Amino acid sequence: MQETSKSGFLRKSQKDYSLAFKLSVVDQVEKGLLTYKQAQARYGIQGRSTVLVWLRKHGQLDWKSKTPMKAKQPPRSRIQELEARIKRLEQEKVILNRAIDMADEQFGTSIRKKCLPLSQQAFRPKGQEEPPESK
Repeated sequence: MQETSKSGFLRKSQKDYSLAFKLSVVDQVEKGLLTYKQAQARYGIQGRSTVLVWLRKHGQLDWKSKTPMKAKQPPRSRIQELEARIKRLEQEKVILNRAIDMADEQFGTSIRKKCLPLSQQAFRPKGQEEPPESK
C-alpha cells in the first residue's frame, strides 16, 4: 500500500473502502461508541475528513445541529402536505372571523380595527397636510 516516491519518502496510497465498512464506522460514531478521530485511528483511515464525509453522506444525523435529519420527501408529497396545511389554516381563519363577528354582536364592540388609514398616514411625508375627504 505504500509506495516510494522519487525523493525517497514513503507515500501512502489511497484506499478504497467497502460500503459495508463505511456504514459500520458511521454507525459506531453515531451511537457514540467512537469519535470520528478514534475511528480513523482504530481502522487506519488515512484522510483527515474521510469519516466526516461518510457521516454527512451515509449518516442519520445532521452534523451541523447534531439532530436527526428528516427523511427527504418527494416533491409531490410535500406539495400535498402544504396544500392540506393551507386548507386547515383557511378553515381556522373562517372560524376566527365568525368568533370576532359574534363577539361584536354580543358586546356591541368593534374588535376589527381598520389599519389602512393609519398606515397611509405613517408613510405621508412630514409637513404634508391630510388630503380633503371627498363627500
